[in-house]
Amino acid sequence: MSEYTLEGMEGGLEDPGSLWPELPELEEESAAYGWVWSAMTPAERRAKMRELAEWVEWLRSTFELHNQIPQCWYRHPPVREHLTALYAGWVRTYCQPAPGRDLAEAEWLSTLHGFLPRLQVASCANGTHHEAPPRPAPRPEAQEEFEDYLTASEFGTADSAHPAEAEALRQATDI
Repeated sequence: MSEYTLEGMEGGLEDPGSLWPELPELEEESAAYGWVWSAMTPAERRAKMRELAEWVEWLRSTFELHNQIPQCWYRHPPVREHLTALYAGWVRTYCQPAPGRDLAEAEWLSTLHGFLPRLQVASCANGTHHEAPPRPAPRPEAQEEFEDYLTASEFGTADSAHPAEAEALRQATDI
């Protein structure tokens, strides 16, 4: 078992149903936001991170992704967000199947493989975590420049025009 296991869970990950430990009751307000990390209470964040970590370890093991997903994935916000999206999609695909989605599992696998380049962290590829360089501080004038762009540029002032307006009108009348 990996360093990401949940306390009290034994028996490995042979049964994906073991991925759902008893979680604390979610507060109604934050439950509406699902897997938006910043919208969770600290207790929810810890519980859901443990749930995600257990699933990520299952994913790394099942699909032999140890070289693609670093052990310190949780310390890299972009990787954590991609894995969160993959997990939420996996739950919807495998645990809450929707009628009419005959290839849902194959689509999820395709999505997983499409995400793999985004899950890698070159600086941590050797198994040792390295912090990302600090983000540059925003320039104070950047917001003003952005607002000027919206109000004075062609982007913010051009009349609306759809590039396929004639076809859109044709399709609208065919309905």
